[in-house]
Amino acid sequence: MQVQPYLTFYGRADEALQFYEKALGAKTMFKMHFKDAPPNPDYPMSPEMSDKVMHASFTIGDSMIMCSDGDCSQPAGAAHAGYSLSLNPATVDEGQKLFNALADGGEVTMPFGKTFWALGFGMAKDRFGVHWMVNVEDLSQREDLAKRAQG
Repeated sequence: MQVQPYLTFYGRADEALQFYEKALGAKTMFKMHFKDAPPNPDYPMSPEMSDKVMHASFTIGDSMIMCSDGDCSQPAGAAHAGYSLSLNPATVDEGQKLFNALADGGEVTMPFGKTFWALGFGMAKDRFGVHWMVNVEDLSQREDLAKRAQG
């Protein structure tokens, strides 16, 4: 079993997919707009919803993420809260590049830099309000950190 995040972009899903493709090398695997769904007379679609994303899936590395515009009842850029998506690149250079790309047009909540547990770590909220952590693990610290965690 896998856990797959499902993000709602309230009208900005197409823009978000393009951004993640450029910033993170994401690959859109599937995308369906509301106009592509069979009509439902019990729930008629408003004209402004027809071009919105009903469902999409994309990959970042080996991870699958799904998304939608939802029902667009929230303002574009509505707050995402209570979670962060974490990227674990292999090198500090790659980590810095990914962090900078995510922070572009967003907000840095913790600058990218060396910590006691990582060669590089930073947190940012991207331009869509999604919270990200970029963590370049310091493998030489793994055993020491495990001992600390055990008390």
